[in-house]
Amino acid sequence: MGRPPDAHSTLAPAGTTTVPGLIPDLIARLPWPSWALTAIAVAAGVLAVSCLLCVACCCCCHLRRQGCRKKPRGQEAVGLGGPQGTTSIHLVQPDVESSESAPGGPQHWGRLLLSLGYDFGSQEIQVGLKQAADLRAGGQGGTADPYARVSLSTGAGHTHETRVHRGTLCPTFHETCCFHVPQRELARTALRVQVLSFRRFSAHKPLAELSLPLGTVDPQHVLEQWYQLGPPGTTEPEPSGELCLSLRYVPGSGRLTVVVLEARGLSPGLADPYVKVQLMLNQRKWRKRKTSTRKGTAAPYFNEAFTFLVPFSQVQSVDLVLAVWARGPQFRAEPVGKVLLGVRASGQALQHWADMLAHARRPVAQWHRLRPAGEVDGALALKPRLHLPLPGS
Repeated sequence: MGRPPDAHSTLAPAGTTTVPGLIPDLIARLPWPSWALTAIAVAAGVLAVSCLLCVACCCCCHLRRQGCRKKPRGQEAVGLGGPQGTTSIHLVQPDVESSESAPGGPQHWGRLLLSLGYDFGSQEIQVGLKQAADLRAGGQGGTADPYARVSLSTGAGHTHETRVHRGTLCPTFHETCCFHVPQRELARTALRVQVLSFRRFSAHKPLAELSLPLGTVDPQHVLEQWYQLGPPGTTEPEPSGELCLSLRYVPGSGRLTVVVLEARGLSPGLADPYVKVQLMLNQRKWRKRKTSTRKGTAAPYFNEAFTFLVPFSQVQSVDLVLAVWARGPQFRAEPVGKVLLGVRASGQALQHWADMLAHARRPVAQWHRLRPAGEVDGALALKPRLHLPLPGS
């Protein structure tokens, strides 16, 4: 007689076989020790977690690359003082379609985020350059080194240039400039913003342009708004000319070498051009040199080097001013234009100074647009110093 079935056992259906403990039975039949099986299981778990982390990192990188193409969220604007106190703030963010041009559709040149406000006390229009998006690189391999140039349509006042942003089509500027415009002239004045791609030894490539009539701006409010950029206009030749120079600084010995290379675009009515090089410390002339005179040319070639001893502790306190002089119609020497470099400079000149500090012991050459002498003198007196990172700091 057989044993009666256990009360707790379960009868298998007809035509099937019971397989008690399939996985433990398979593990028991393997010829490997238990510690080897545990190590294999741990390694498989680590490999699976690593694969998941790699997939997550790839997704994050893809989203970060596409981040500049998303519509930026509204940013907080800063109020300006008006005649009745603090003015109100309006943030305008219109819906802008994707900047990708459809086949056969209109071309898009990018967008620009600006904040505009008017100070009744000083009668100045305050322009805040926030950022640009979806710029077109043209034939530069999908990238550019953009910067912005801001001026007024009337030609009055100075021209503000931002710093150069390397290798991007979505630069973030966060720079502010002011222009003196009497209230009665607002309706007849337009703000011109040019976006260009920086080129060190050739003409800078225009990328896009914005012309905004100031008569459409409500002076009682600060407006921060995205504007659609248009095609770049014709770049006017520089009225004062340009100057090419090279900078080299050796921190150990404190030797600052300035090489005046050449000038171009000077007025044909000027004669006997030469260049004065002045090193200023604490708004006072500290050292000065000048090149020899070049006769009978509007594109003089100098290639003259000057060396100044500037201790490493004072390199953040000096200003370098280069002035092109020539004889005018009255046969008197007069300044044609100046170039300001150092921590008080802005735009391309500040970028050149920063490149010199970042690449110590190596000469860095660049073309610079000549600015009016009064504009440079005003920048020396009004602009605060900006501390740049030093090599080795």
